Amino acid sequence: MVVVSATVFRVSGSLVELEGLPGVAMYDVVLLGRNKLPGEVVAITGRRITVQAYEDTGGLAPGAPVVSRGAPLSARLGPGLLGSVFDGLLRSLSRAGTWLLPGSARDDATDQRWHFTPSVAEGATVSPGDELGTAGHDTHLPSRILVPADAAGVVDFAAEAGTYTADAVVATIAGVDVPLTTTWPVRRPRPYRRRLDAAEGLHTGQRVLDLLYPVARGSSAAVPGGFGTGKTMLLQQIAKWCDADVIVYVGCGERGNEMADVVEELGALEDPRTGDRLSFRTVVIANTSNMPMMAREASIYTGVTVAEYFRDMGYHVVLIADSTTRWAEALREFASRTGALPVEEGYPAGLASAMAAFYERAGHVVTLGGRTGSVTIIGAVSPQGGDMTEPVTAHTQRFVRSVWMLDRDLAYARHYPAVAWSGSFSRDAGALGSSHARNGDPSWARHRERVSALLSDADRLNALADLVGIGAMPGSERVVMLAGRLLREGVLQQSALSPNDAFCSAAKGAALLDAVLTVVDRCDAMVDSGVPATTIEETDFGPLLRAAQETGPDDVQGVQEHLDAMLARLGELG
Repeated sequence: MVVVSATVFRVSGSLVELEGLPGVAMYDVVLLGRNKLPGEVVAITGRRITVQAYEDTGGLAPGAPVVSRGAPLSARLGPGLLGSVFDGLLRSLSRAGTWLLPGSARDDATDQRWHFTPSVAEGATVSPGDELGTAGHDTHLPSRILVPADAAGVVDFAAEAGTYTADAVVATIAGVDVPLTTTWPVRRPRPYRRRLDAAEGLHTGQRVLDLLYPVARGSSAAVPGGFGTGKTMLLQQIAKWCDADVIVYVGCGERGNEMADVVEELGALEDPRTGDRLSFRTVVIANTSNMPMMAREASIYTGVTVAEYFRDMGYHVVLIADSTTRWAEALREFASRTGALPVEEGYPAGLASAMAAFYERAGHVVTLGGRTGSVTIIGAVSPQGGDMTEPVTAHTQRFVRSVWMLDRDLAYARHYPAVAWSGSFSRDAGALGSSHARNGDPSWARHRERVSALLSDADRLNALADLVGIGAMPGSERVVMLAGRLLREGVLQQSALSPNDAFCSAAKGAALLDAVLTVVDRCDAMVDSGVPATTIEETDFGPLLRAAQETGPDDVQGVQEHLDAMLARLGELG
């Protein structure tokens, strides 16, 4: 930190103008006033410096002193991230008490001590990204201490196994000290060797996503939906059940009670892979609606930097941002304060570029150390009034690989997850279909195409039946309408409160889909053989529709038993 001669010239909300700060650069962090409120340089005009403050500037007056850190906004990365809750600047909320006081810094983490186990000896030759050792208390997911990207050569010093503070140097490489905890500018992507193709799917445990609109590891997805359509619940389900090694959950401008529910549930759930609490592999960045507006803008970049940090260790990370609309609103508010020329709905002209840069940081990569890791970004979009043509939603659909559009009518009909098959899509489906074929499931892509066609046709025919009456419809079309209902209620609908149905394995999901399609084929054959469509429609399909709820998350045999019972019931009709 460098102390320079500077004073506050003007204060307008979170926008602060300074005079007399020589040598400062764009995006450098400065500390304002006696409380040392953090801020970021966003404009330089001669001797006039414009800063966006990340705290409430109440009490800050012209003439207040300014301190420059001489570095951009950076995240402090090291052991202790997993299982903790932070604000948008990665300052600990877990140790802050009820409220994080203005000007608080994350220096309290430096007094913590961590056990370090070395992986290299003095005299060894290392390259960027190589492992120097592990730190922390979690044996299931160790925090790897890696060679920095700008260091390589012979290990001059390697610390012995023991307990060290966060700032302790545990290795020296060609004269470069490597501490347990490092910093990284949040707006700069962390380097890697190369990107990999989308060859592996992320299993979310939610059938409508895994079967119809899958997302690959290292890809990106968006969840647009109006108020009350279940965005937060769906994102929480993904956070709980997806097969990622690390979850980074960014609550950006959301209600505090929702964030409290997330933290409480993650701490109560058991991780099925390790037996520990699910929170032990989760980093929560909480920047709720009552927190400073500009810290909301920084929280998105802080979250993706933390995700890239774990990616470089060779872990698969899912970053959940709820919601990117609140982030865009922070950009709009700041742009209006600076006098930037507004474009559509008042958003700044650089909104699309900012969103593209954010989603571009997703990827499945080979790290500098030769490991394979990924960052998958899932962002919620909250369009006002459910308007899916507004700028944030429209730009998001351009940059993400999958869109899970939530439908108000489905949500009000208590169909959850309320993912609409009319507006959702997946650009990863083709590549993942080839992956399923290579892994012994060549029918996955064919079944997905058939289900999509059945749902679309059923919606069209239901609209027609409302006009002419279902009795006027041919039998084959009435079977299509029945197929749409069975798919919706027996496969796509899923209860987040059911111990059997909150999570669905890939095998059970495929079994449920096969069961419904088998019953649909049998009904179609029965209509062709002369059985009246009314007789089939009046049949109780309970054994089929209850299969998801009455069988365990991996119980494929139980689904088969329900299918056999349903086929036997249909057989009684002739």
